[in-house]
Amino acid sequence: MAITKPHLPKFLRSASSPNLSQQLMLIGLAITLFFIFLAFLAPVFQNWGWLQNPKDFLSNPIHELPSAKHWFGTSRLGYDVFSRTVFGAQAALQVVILATALSMIIGVPLGMLSGYLGGKLDRVLLFLMDSIYTLPGLLLSVTLAFVVGRGIINAAIAISIAYIPQYYRVVRNHTVSVKTEVFIEAAQAMGASTWIVLSRYLFFNVIQSVPVLFTLNAADAILVLGGLGFLGLGLPEEVPEWGHDLKQALEALPTGIWWTTLFPGLAMTCMVVGLSLLGEGLNEFVNPRLRRENRIRK
Repeated sequence: MAITKPHLPKFLRSASSPNLSQQLMLIGLAITLFFIFLAFLAPVFQNWGWLQNPKDFLSNPIHELPSAKHWFGTSRLGYDVFSRTVFGAQAALQVVILATALSMIIGVPLGMLSGYLGGKLDRVLLFLMDSIYTLPGLLLSVTLAFVVGRGIINAAIAISIAYIPQYYRVVRNHTVSVKTEVFIEAAQAMGASTWIVLSRYLFFNVIQSVPVLFTLNAADAILVLGGLGFLGLGLPEEVPEWGHDLKQALEALPTGIWWTTLFPGLAMTCMVVGLSLLGEGLNEFVNPRLRRENRIRK
């Protein structure tokens, strides 16, 4: 007698076999966790030659090819490319987390206050945020980097300003739609203060899209940080950073030193792709309309 497989309900079939977007989200999560692990692992490679001294050039030949001694080779200045790539991941994560967290901490409360209170405050904040939003993010970050100078915190500040309007606009629009709900009106009728309404009743109903913005902005912030480093405006020269290393590598590329360009560029690309896939997957997870459209396609 033939053994037939039990017939599963549709929702169990979809749960047991993740769709393509869920698989891509898992891939993005794996890539992101890998770079986080790599950043925490950076101190292990402290003595691998990520910042060589000129006195070591005689004992350590300049621009070696990738080998067992130097996995990613060395640059024309004698730096170990692998250790600088690992420390570049650490610097990128520090700046990106600070920049996105700072923009979220400022943009979310402003969006809630603007959407809930309305009136003149709402009009002023809308005009201010729309003005910032119209400026290209990289151009704004470059301008601010000239003002605040180099450093991890300064680079994070310069990058974060461009993302504040995004959090503000998303949270404000959600707040405007949620504040007319019955439970908000009931809380107001019972005499709840503005702080109580915002923190207890509104906050968890308007932040569904914030994790999505966080990951997508983090991916974009890596590119912006790389652009600042390429222009010499990001981190100090003694701090390994992918954009700065790419600038140095491009100058040496005509001489045939290809490995100093390949590995930092590949690391930056993989990290951006991982965060982008994670953000797109989270967007489908928190957006019921996207989930419904994917079920219809099935």
